[in-house]
Amino acid sequence: MSSALVIASQMTESFNAGLRMKVDATVIAAPEECPWVAANDADIMLVRPTSAWTDNRDLARPAAWPGRLKWVYSGTTGIDFYPRWLLDAPVVTCGRGIASDQIADYVMAAIYLQAKDLEAVRVHAPSQWKTRPLGRMAGSTVGLLGFGAIGTAVARRALAAGVRVTAVRRRKLPSPVDGVELLDQLEDVVASADHLVLALPATDSTRLVIDAAMLGYARPGAHLINVGRGAVLDHEALIDALDAGRLGFATLDVTEPEPLPEGHRLWTHDRVRLTPHVSANHTDVHAVLLERVAANIDRFVRGEALVDIVDKIAGY
Repeated sequence: MSSALVIASQMTESFNAGLRMKVDATVIAAPEECPWVAANDADIMLVRPTSAWTDNRDLARPAAWPGRLKWVYSGTTGIDFYPRWLLDAPVVTCGRGIASDQIADYVMAAIYLQAKDLEAVRVHAPSQWKTRPLGRMAGSTVGLLGFGAIGTAVARRALAAGVRVTAVRRRKLPSPVDGVELLDQLEDVVASADHLVLALPATDSTRLVIDAAMLGYARPGAHLINVGRGAVLDHEALIDALDAGRLGFATLDVTEPEPLPEGHRLWTHDRVRLTPHVSANHTDVHAVLLERVAANIDRFVRGEALVDIVDKIAGY
């Protein structure tokens, strides 16, 4: 591997130190406030969704972009955090599937919490020692809107729990998981689900796709779980559906914006569990990403095809 390769990285210094141990390249830190200027100095740029990007999504395309860059690598799956001109780089890849197992575990934990509601039957005194029925997993249906790495990981876990799983795919391809029922339309999946999992990317075509009309197909009492992007869900329509009893509960790990404004009803709604975009968090995630990045750089140096390439037209 040639040490002439220069990588400008917006990742943490500990990540960069690990990368230097794994690849024969010069790894420099991209400027924190304007990382795009490193395009003039590097062959590869590693980026992550810091405020430098998210606060400048409307920034005009820099005149020198993409400079000498041959490749931009996003450490996250989603690329909606970045200005559109980021895709003008010759190749853009992402951290697809890096945290899919952790996110799927979060989804299953939310489903079990809703189905079993152990806090509701917790007792503190003999006088409270009364039986009551609990919900069940087997026989329920998990509907997946978004059947990529996250949806696939959820499907495997749900099927193992004896749960029916339905999904829809943008392309008419076979299911990557045996046992998943592929339905024709988003509406069909919404109507089928006791637990509706949103794992959609944020693109022009998915923005607010889960609106009042779509929620109108939901089963009464259904549980909506959003671990994709807040922008795909109409929050006011969600609140209306919860208030009217058309939905039973919502678990939201993502919102639009993040965080929500002070006083927003989702902060205190009694049928909403709101978490601060933590479903992907796990101590091993950065180590997994480091191994993936190093392996992909090795492919690049050897002239082999890269993995996790972003479809610039689809936007993910």
